[in-house]
Amino acid sequence: MRNVKIIVEYDGTNYKGWQSQHKGGTIQALLEDILSELDERPVVVQGAGRTDAGVHALGQVANFIFHREMTKHELRRALNGNLLPEIRVREVSFVDPSFHARFSAKAKTYRYVFYLGEVVSPFLHRFVYHCHYLLDTDRMRAVAPLFKGEHDFLLLSSKSRHRRSTIRHVTEVELIEHNELLEVCVTANGFLRSMVRRIAGTLKEVGRGRLSAQDVERLLQGDDSVKAGPSLPARGLTLLRVHY
Repeated sequence: MRNVKIIVEYDGTNYKGWQSQHKGGTIQALLEDILSELDERPVVVQGAGRTDAGVHALGQVANFIFHREMTKHELRRALNGNLLPEIRVREVSFVDPSFHARFSAKAKTYRYVFYLGEVVSPFLHRFVYHCHYLLDTDRMRAVAPLFKGEHDFLLLSSKSRHRRSTIRHVTEVELIEHNELLEVCVTANGFLRSMVRRIAGTLKEVGRGRLSAQDVERLLQGDDSVKAGPSLPARGLTLLRVHY
């Protein structure tokens, strides 16, 4: 019996997110079905991040307890041989029994990608948000550091009821431009539902001149008289890395 850690990449376009649900169609459920068949017993997969429907991953981390004697290369080959092409297990390793993909994580990095050109390539459209507005990226870059530090991100998350603290510590917000792409990369010790998509949406409104640095500061101070930017479409969001 071994504790197995995997790093998974997936195109989340046609999936209902990571976490298993009654309606099916999730990444976790597919992995559990394959692993349970391989191990001839129920296998529960623990993921580091609960990516929403339509969200992608380049560095999702998961772990599970596995009994069958297989090398890590055999296990990776067996998983990828049973998964659809839009999901791939990139790495398999055997780790300490105490490792837990979610609870051992120190931070995560997400990337939101804007496409600023006029025509989106068919090879990109599933992974970018096509922004039809002219954005002042210098203005966005000047405001981005305001999100860093420990803040209450309640007003920059989904409106669903939060049972726990909405305070998160953001360590990095970076804007990267290349060609017609604008990437917003956010690293934090944890994320609320839709938090990165609302940060990206708020930065978009800053770039349009509809929100100021002072407005962003007020949002982070809990002033609900200021309206945050929208939660942008899931297709532009990717879980890049989990930090341990």
